[in-house]
Amino acid sequence: MKTVNVVGAVIQNENGQILCAKRAGHLSLGGYWEFPGGKIEENESHEQALIREIREEMGVEIEVGELVADIYHEYPNVVVHLITYRAVLTSGVLSSTDHDELVWLDVKSLKDLEWAPADVPTVDELLHQSGC
Repeated sequence: MKTVNVVGAVIQNENGQILCAKRAGHLSLGGYWEFPGGKIEENESHEQALIREIREEMGVEIEVGELVADIYHEYPNVVVHLITYRAVLTSGVLSSTDHDELVWLDVKSLKDLEWAPADVPTVDELLHQSGC
């Protein structure tokens, strides 16, 4: 089965809230929540891919921080290798072309959303790290 390598950003604001993005209905897994990011291109580091994807998808610049989770999730037709990193916004005005909704939530509220299966381990890790 094909493996797709992707990165995701756990973007936190100055209040410690995390940016959650609801996938557009016309995309695969439409309606599920995710951490924004995307595919790693050939010869890109994880950090380079994440910075590029967030710039392209959301029109903002980020600074990439520490690793949160490195997981593999098997969907029916593909294996997703998702590596998530903490990040902060450094410039730009947040918008999105691939998401129907963007919300900032406290860590404890993350569990209230219906997350894409590959993103669930990152949510669990964030809840664990915060003591929730």
